[in-house]
Amino acid sequence: MRVLPSLAAFWLAVVAVVGLTGCTSTVDLDPAESANDPLCAEITSNLPGTVSGQPRRWTDAQATGAWGDPAKVLLTCGVEPPGPTTLRCESVAGVDWIIDDSDAPRFRITTFGRTPAVEIYLDTTADEDGNGASSRDVLDALSPIVSVLPVDGECLDRVDATPAP
Repeated sequence: MRVLPSLAAFWLAVVAVVGLTGCTSTVDLDPAESANDPLCAEITSNLPGTVSGQPRRWTDAQATGAWGDPAKVLLTCGVEPPGPTTLRCESVAGVDWIIDDSDAPRFRITTFGRTPAVEIYLDTTADEDGNGASSRDVLDALSPIVSVLPVDGECLDRVDATPAP
């Protein structure tokens, strides 16, 4: 199993970015290694104006999306496809998503069996207005868009993934 990068470091960077961009409409993000894949352009050109009640904000990186002020949902297309993992996997609208809840109520959700891979950082913490992003709403909104990516694998049930004795 591959060790996933620290979510704490990412969220520290997000907090810093949100603090610096609080007065602007653009979210500062880094593009993924394969952000220039034409399929990522198709994904990002079809992103919705709102996700889970959060309005879309512009980003300054290719193949990214952000919603909420402060940003509650961050999307990056072109990340390295994940390998086998023991993390929970959910299928939504035909798209398998690996859910890393090690930093709950902030989650990293990554497509499984799709290349290029899409990663979503989701903060379900309610803000001062009581608004938080719902993981179900986010995946319901974004899965149909991501479903255009070619399938090259799927999540297995733990029973199916366990080697026979």
